[in-house]
Parts: sequence; structure tokens; C-alpha cells
Amino acid sequence: MRIEDLTKNVNFGTQGTQPQTFAEDEHLKVILAGLEAGQTIPVHPEGSSVYYFLEGSGRMHVDGTVIAVTKGVTVIMPKGAKRGLEADTRLVFLAAAATA
Repeated sequence: MRIEDLTKNVNFGTQGTQPQTFAEDEHLKVILAGLEAGQTIPVHPEGSSVYYFLEGSGRMHVDGTVIAVTKGVTVIMPKGAKRGLEADTRLVFLAAAATA
């Protein structure tokens, strides 16, 4: 699958992320999501994943550490890491997570 500009495909919701699944099989799920300025994803545990930020700025919380995120930043998290996200500006990201 080849996608020219992912930022043209993102959906923004008034209540938070409206993730779109781009690919999924028994081992991997890839989503595109966005947050408007001020929106958050609460801290929660999850499986192994990689987040790649395409637009905007914010902060990612990973196991108590705050990581500044902007366009071009990649954050890689191990299985079980507690993570959350806060958008300072409109934020767009691609996330790939292990499903098995």
C-alpha cells in the first residue's frame, strides 16, 4: 500500500481521536489519528507500538516520562508501557502496534 499524503486522510473528532485503520493482520495494526489542540488520550497500558508524528506538537507520557513530540519524531514503546498523549497544536500521528 502506498499513500501520498497521510495528513489529508486524518479525521478529527470533537471528543478526541477518530482513528482510521490502514492495515491489520494477526500480527500488526496500523492506524492514523489526530487530536485538536488541547485534546488528550489518557494514560493507559498497551502492547508494543511505534508512533510517528506527521504534524503538530504535543507531549507523550510514557511510564512517567514526558516526551516532546513534533513533526518527524518517532516514539517506540515496549509492551505494557503506560502511555498518553496531549496535543498543544493540531497533532497528526501514525501508530503501528503489535496485535499478537
